[in-house]
Amino acid sequence: MIPLARRLTALCLLGAALTACGTARQERPASPTPGSPSPTRPPVLAPGPGGLTPVFKHGPRARGKTVAFTFDADMTADQGPRAASGERFDNPGLIRALRELKVPATVFMTGRWAEQYPAEARDLGRDPRFEVANHSFSHYAFTADCYGLPTVDTDRMRADVERAYASLRAAGVPHPMPYFRFPGGCYDQRALRALSGLGVTAVQWDVVSGDAFATDADAVARQVLDGVRPGSVVVLHCTRSAAPTTERVVRRVVPELRARGYRFVKVSELIGAAGPGR
Repeated sequence: MIPLARRLTALCLLGAALTACGTARQERPASPTPGSPSPTRPPVLAPGPGGLTPVFKHGPRARGKTVAFTFDADMTADQGPRAASGERFDNPGLIRALRELKVPATVFMTGRWAEQYPAEARDLGRDPRFEVANHSFSHYAFTADCYGLPTVDTDRMRADVERAYASLRAAGVPHPMPYFRFPGGCYDQRALRALSGLGVTAVQWDVVSGDAFATDADAVARQVLDGVRPGSVVVLHCTRSAAPTTERVVRRVVPELRARGYRFVKVSELIGAAGPGR
């Protein structure tokens, strides 16, 4: 019979060998999981003169055929009763189409929308195909005379944006992007100054889809196809009641743009390709 001491020694040596093998396997990097934090901070533009919030409208024109589809998830702070009565401010069919077509996208979400649809906000925020950015909490305008929207006072603008970020995180969006879209796209120097120091880049667009309140999907599709250039940012909407044709537009436009050689990217990639000054 083998003495106990020798058996223990052999077991220890075997255990050490197995541990070493296990350690070697664990040193290989794990595959990223949906919702995992980005290894680096998302790219942003440098502040403008006097620290003004920078504004991004489109990516480089000469670095390949890329295009970013952006979708505004609009819901104003006072539209809760309309949602309660059955009006739909979400659009699951559109999101399903984007997934089926494998189109990455940036969703600019109001805090009020995230509060109304927390499961959908969380689902988008944890899907690596999408990135969720800030569209204010209230969807009140940051300037006067902005498509009839109510306005937010200057001294409340910063708080409105911060409240939106809090709502996105509370809904389960783990890493909302440092990008902000003004409601209605309306801004002025006063609004840019009010948001100085937040570290956000204001994201506009160079292609207006015209899907808001549209009923002719073909006309919207033509407008998008006629407007897209390399580096374009297209503004669309994912509120079913206000933009009922958008899913059909996406299903028509995506194959056509791919046939023309375009590659779909998120806004973060376009900003990252914009060069120095991030």
